[in-house]
Amino acid sequence: MTVQDTTTDTATDVDAATRPSTVILTDVAANKVKNLLEQEGRDDLQLRIAVQPGGCSGMRYQLFFDERQLDGDVLLDFSGVKVAVDRMSSPYLGGATIDFVDTIEKQGFTIDNPNAAGSCACGDSFH
Repeated sequence: MTVQDTTTDTATDVDAATRPSTVILTDVAANKVKNLLEQEGRDDLQLRIAVQPGGCSGMRYQLFFDERQLDGDVLLDFSGVKVAVDRMSSPYLGGATIDFVDTIEKQGFTIDNPNAAGSCACGDSFH
């Protein structure tokens, strides 16, 4: 999988397997994001992945569509799906894999984060 990693100053093609400091969006998750963007009817949005203080374990994940480009953003491209990670969240998310599951037991985006020492039962919060 080839990833385009762009900061506000540079743009280079980076192989995700050799760049663990970036977020990885699986093909299944990328397809789900594409479908959601098509439903929104906007092609100017990107998926923003952020970490915010809060939740039952101290930090919580946020995934949302955003049209802004913030100074210091890490910008990634996964098969045409643009992903932005802000400068403060990037160290917490390096090497994290975002997937989408759709089973009888669970539906939604999942985050497998090697930086998380632990998480709560809801899966939305970590420390």
